[in-house]
Amino acid sequence: MAIRGVSMATSQLQKRIEYSHSIGLSTMAGRGFYYPVDTAIDGDGKLYTVSRSLDGDVRGLRVTVYDLDSEYFGTFGEHGTGDGQFIWPTAIVRDADGNTYVADEYTNRIVIFDSEWKPRSTWGDAGTAPGELDGPSGLAFDVQGDLLVVDHQNHRVQRFTKDGVYISGFGTKGAGDGEFELPWGITVDDNGDILVADWGNDRIQRFSSDGAFLAKYGKPGRCDGELHRPAAVTVDGEGYLYIADWGNERVQIFGPDGAFVQGLKGEATDSKWAEDFLRINVEEAEARSKADMEKDIDFFVDDPHEVSSHIEKYFWAPTSVKLDDQGRLYVTESNRHRLQIYKRA
Repeated sequence: MAIRGVSMATSQLQKRIEYSHSIGLSTMAGRGFYYPVDTAIDGDGKLYTVSRSLDGDVRGLRVTVYDLDSEYFGTFGEHGTGDGQFIWPTAIVRDADGNTYVADEYTNRIVIFDSEWKPRSTWGDAGTAPGELDGPSGLAFDVQGDLLVVDHQNHRVQRFTKDGVYISGFGTKGAGDGEFELPWGITVDDNGDILVADWGNDRIQRFSSDGAFLAKYGKPGRCDGELHRPAAVTVDGEGYLYIADWGNERVQIFGPDGAFVQGLKGEATDSKWAEDFLRINVEEAEARSKADMEKDIDFFVDDPHEVSSHIEKYFWAPTSVKLDDQGRLYVTESNRHRLQIYKRA
């Protein structure tokens, strides 16, 4: 499709992954999501997606549990400041015992649920001192099983035990090696290296397991290999980096050396949940069947956001990227209330 005034080519030097299917539906309760921000993949094949809702709207906040085939298992969590509650969730992870951890940047807490999805505990104190938080965002477990928390507004990463006891931290505000500007997502590779999406500096940084700077990837821009406000990163077993290039409304894959490999704009199709909805809502289904879903549009500004907001199949606010043990990539895109899933090519 040609969109006049804006280049929408999906670039690739090597095709590592290809589109499989989508999962999602915009709902404020039950099966579906409402502005999802992150997804955790469990060892039993279940997926856990946390929805943030709109700021100021108490509806829709929850964790939705389902699987790769779109089977729905239930939800847990809700709006509030008590145990099992959150207001502005940003990230979700699962530990080896089946506990779920959700970061809440509004209350500066980590909210924990047990293996039966019941509230277990919360921890976290607001502040700037070591062990205190100001806008926790990305979460990841290190190779020792301790929890790494991206401390967004404090421009650092902190390490805690699973029960919230402070261990160590690294990073400070700035643009130099090992410094951050509003970091967001985080992951740990098979070697124990820590990779952080340095959102405000338009790059990914790599650190050793003890927080020593090792390398950086990307630079500001919109061309292949360039980044604009990256939100998340994950790494496969061969060392390839998969980056949610949030500000450019795309996902990019870099090689182990940081070189550009493949770019994705999104190829979403109707999910099974959406198909079920349309079978019941026949008038909406009929109108949708007659609509031009890939209409040529004259855009007056060269802005990826304008294109993504008008073309449904494209990513719109990709906030999270995760890989499963089969090499499938799960892209959580907030503004379209869905995941796009890619498989190995």
